[in-house]
Amino acid sequence: MTAYDFDLICIGSGPAGQRAAVQAAKLGRRAAIVEKGRFVGGVCVDTGTIPSKTLREAVLTFAALAGKGDRLPWAKLEARPTCQQLFAGVDTVIAREIEVLENQLRRNDVTVIAGEASFGDPHTLVVRSANGGRHSVTAEHILIAVGTRPSPPPGVAADGEMILNTDHIVRLTSLPRTLAVVGAGVIGVEYTSIFSALGVAVTLVERRDRPLEFLDHEIVDELFHQMRSRNVTLRFGETVESIGVAEGPPRRAVLHLESGKRIATDMVLFSAGRIAATDALNLSVAGLQADERGRLSVDECFRTAQPHIFAAGDVIGYPSLAATSSEQGRLAACAAFGVEAGPMASHFPIGIYAIPEISMVGAPEHELTQNRVPYESGIARYREIARGQILGDHAGMFKMLFHREDRRLLGIHCIGTGATELVHVGQAVLGLGGGLDYFLRTVFNYPTLAECYKVAALDASNKLRY
Repeated sequence: MTAYDFDLICIGSGPAGQRAAVQAAKLGRRAAIVEKGRFVGGVCVDTGTIPSKTLREAVLTFAALAGKGDRLPWAKLEARPTCQQLFAGVDTVIAREIEVLENQLRRNDVTVIAGEASFGDPHTLVVRSANGGRHSVTAEHILIAVGTRPSPPPGVAADGEMILNTDHIVRLTSLPRTLAVVGAGVIGVEYTSIFSALGVAVTLVERRDRPLEFLDHEIVDELFHQMRSRNVTLRFGETVESIGVAEGPPRRAVLHLESGKRIATDMVLFSAGRIAATDALNLSVAGLQADERGRLSVDECFRTAQPHIFAAGDVIGYPSLAATSSEQGRLAACAAFGVEAGPMASHFPIGIYAIPEISMVGAPEHELTQNRVPYESGIARYREIARGQILGDHAGMFKMLFHREDRRLLGIHCIGTGATELVHVGQAVLGLGGGLDYFLRTVFNYPTLAECYKVAALDASNKLRY
């Protein structure tokens, strides 16, 4: 009999911790999760992925109704939607997601311990409950999956009313008329596009000259072109020196940029990065050390410097996606118990739920160029596809990249309606080593956006003749 209370304890119940605990249970091991939040699911369910995507869907619905006002007078909106209308479905979706997660953990006999965990020694966690109680729990293996928290804005604390971080968005009680978003990372770009679709005048400030540099440059250029058409002001190459509040009247938030510019706005959303939530873990007691942003280093099996302690999800950095975090947790649990599960797949999709949405899998053009890989592109535009016309999406674009010599598929890049779903067809072909000939021979349903694959393949085939 082991002297430990559990075979695996996961600190955090987000995608990484939840998946690792279930995987351990399916291997016949005693698994537990320590969660300090209101419910299981972590930031992903509470303030992150699920709420923000539910909000986006509500905004798309209202924007579609507003666009049909001339043709469908009964659907015309008298005013902008309220926050109460926009967030009406968020609590319902969150409650359903929590129910699904709790049922899954219960079915697999995963123990859920409520409280905040810190290391007492390399195999012991001290759990502090909300009522101030403390107790210890031990495990042979421990997975750190605590996720991240928003970086603090410079010069002033986020108050959730005028100065916001990304956790505050889903608790808004009123919509601003003007909004400044600091940071053009994935989250900042998503919220910029969502609020601009509601008619909010948004200014996006970013210190880099080219945000989202890991994406296909042509796709990103199209995204920002569409944002500008919706009254978004882009301030790239600008750094925020400080954020303050002018008492007015009216009361306004003021951004002071290093260039000397000042931006006055109703609200500021500070989304310039996130910090791994490891500061309360007492890592030194376990023989671990985080970097300056709280992140932990791991090997290919997600082991930290301590062989029995693993880390997965946002706490280890890029790509910080819910889907990849889940797979990292699964692989970490398998590695802990000596189960061969193979390496992390190299071709995982990236989805950005902006309006319009973007998705990619595989290499972008600039990466292939830097690595001197000979390639050819094939492009399909939604305006050429019957389904694109039906959807009214005339700006969507779909691109595939093929090796010039062996015609292998190297990458898929898409912007437009359904991009995050459409890309999965190409992901399967890429993962199986397929290429151009597959798409030339395959028949796709008509009318569907999947026809983009045929049109883009024909475009690439024509270019490869020369």
